[in-house]
Amino acid sequence: MFITPAYAQGAGAPGGDFITSLVPLVLIFVIFYFLLIRPQQKRAKEHKAMVEGLRRNDQVVTAGGIVAKVKRVKEGEEEIEVDIAPDVTVKLYRSTIQTVLAKTEPAKDS
Repeated sequence: MFITPAYAQGAGAPGGDFITSLVPLVLIFVIFYFLLIRPQQKRAKEHKAMVEGLRRNDQVVTAGGIVAKVKRVKEGEEEIEVDIAPDVTVKLYRSTIQTVLAKTEPAKDS
């Protein structure tokens, strides 16, 4: 016949295979950290600082796409009041603010 018998290869070194198989997993985790996890944490930190820095008369865009003007902000509370049209005031959670379009200058001490 033309078929030759196949023989199993002998076992390799007992410690080397584990380390060489672990290196690609660690490398993949490092790449995921720098490409996905770290930028997301940075973006979340910037958004938190932006939301905490809201002041009266700031013009903001909500997550729903509504452009509004901040009417009332209370420290320590999650809700803020915004004007979306003349005589139309809406309460929003701070976390729904997506961007701040126009920051107002802080009030000067007189």
